[in-house]
Amino acid sequence: MNYADSALSLLPPAVAIVLAILTRRVLLSLGLGILIGALLLNQFSPLATGEFVFNGVKGLFWTDKGLNSWNLYILGFLIVLGMITALITVSGSARAFADWARLHIRNKRDAKLLTMFLGCVVFIDDYFNSLVVGSVARPVTDRYYVSRAKLAYLLDSTAAPVCVISPVSSWGAYIIALIGGILTAHGFADTGHLSIFIQMIPMNFYAIFSLLLLLFVVFMGLDVGPMREHELNAQRGNLYDESKGLPPGANADLPEAETGKILGLFLPITVLVFATLYFMINSGAQVLAAEGIEFNIISAFEKTDVSSSLFFGALIGLAVSLILNLVQGVEKLMIVKGIVQGARSMLPAIYILLFAWTIAGVIGQLETGKFMASLATGNIPFAFLPALMFVLAGITAFSTGTSWGTFGIMLPIAADMAMGSHTGMMLPMLASVLAGAVFGDHCSPISDTTILSSTGASCHHIDHVVTQLPYALIAAFISLVGYVALGFTESVVAGLVACSVAFVISIIVLKIKSKGAIS
Repeated sequence: MNYADSALSLLPPAVAIVLAILTRRVLLSLGLGILIGALLLNQFSPLATGEFVFNGVKGLFWTDKGLNSWNLYILGFLIVLGMITALITVSGSARAFADWARLHIRNKRDAKLLTMFLGCVVFIDDYFNSLVVGSVARPVTDRYYVSRAKLAYLLDSTAAPVCVISPVSSWGAYIIALIGGILTAHGFADTGHLSIFIQMIPMNFYAIFSLLLLLFVVFMGLDVGPMREHELNAQRGNLYDESKGLPPGANADLPEAETGKILGLFLPITVLVFATLYFMINSGAQVLAAEGIEFNIISAFEKTDVSSSLFFGALIGLAVSLILNLVQGVEKLMIVKGIVQGARSMLPAIYILLFAWTIAGVIGQLETGKFMASLATGNIPFAFLPALMFVLAGITAFSTGTSWGTFGIMLPIAADMAMGSHTGMMLPMLASVLAGAVFGDHCSPISDTTILSSTGASCHHIDHVVTQLPYALIAAFISLVGYVALGFTESVVAGLVACSVAFVISIIVLKIKSKGAIS
């Protein structure tokens, strides 16, 4: 059966997402979603379903072409980064940085601003952003009793929104490549793809206003819904819900050396950043040379191997951290314990990620994304199409857990709709898809970026999902108002003005709702 034409394709992600939120048991919920999808794909045959699931799990590690290097490198990156974080703790460097912050970071608000600043600066890749910034910022936010849920929100809202509007990032390169192919297919081969991407930045209302909303949340202490409860608990010393056990990425009960230096935190992380950047550019440059294409940064990022670059960059960061621990004179037993505990701390995140990848494969075979795309066809007035594409892209990313997959499905459809009498609206239509995909990604419990933001913050995954959801929905409402205005006026300025008005109203309402919240 072809499920691309059937609403049944929505059943597995719907079951997984709803159950995860209601029961807060992520693995069980994802597992049921996988099972339902596998049964649908195999006409409810038990034997065929079992074989399908086995092959799907095997495919996470091994394909017809050999090892699944992308997945293995990402898992390796998680484990190595866990080791680095643990070694930073063992060396006493995390405590030294927290002590330094106590003297130089004046209050809780400054701790959150520092996190937001780091999130905006580290824009190479969303995985990289969430995990590395989380490792650096967590000692400071913990010192000032910022809840782990708030830290996860800070990480997630400066990951994809920054990457999606940054041309020099893995996201930017991927989007430029996609848009380049779409424009060429529609007769715009001579158009500068980078300049087109830059023109689209002010049209990405969700990325812009989710970042602005985050800034106001930080400055004004706008804690509403479940986030308010987490922040109040943090003031009592409960940074996360201890009744649920240790969250992913936590390194509890590790011994700490008394001679820790701040250098032990910043040098490994700095080396990791620059080493990863080098490997990304170098791997892209090798592909360009093999294809006989002249080197430039954007093209190199377009061809880069993100997963291997993250892994090898992390290995170099780990080597530096090990050397610093040995030079500092940290006991070898403490170092070994840190390495083991660091790797083990990443296992909960790895389990969730493996299940999320598996259900993503099932959803891909059910063609859930194509079904969502088919809803965009029909006799709908063009003025509503930018808003409609934003909503459909959001639902698609929410259901499938992938922004990049949503880009690949929805961008060509948006371009086709804009052709003809509305060619001038091509870029706003494409931008609305980019914005909607990031929105859906922010809300989805099965999104890998959401999972890794939880891990970077050492926050329970579903706690991050439910606390971030109100803010994501507010930013989406603001964006939707803007896309309706843009559709009717065909003016980006009018869209931005409409978004700004909706933003001001939203801030006023949030301020009233959060009256008395701790800033």
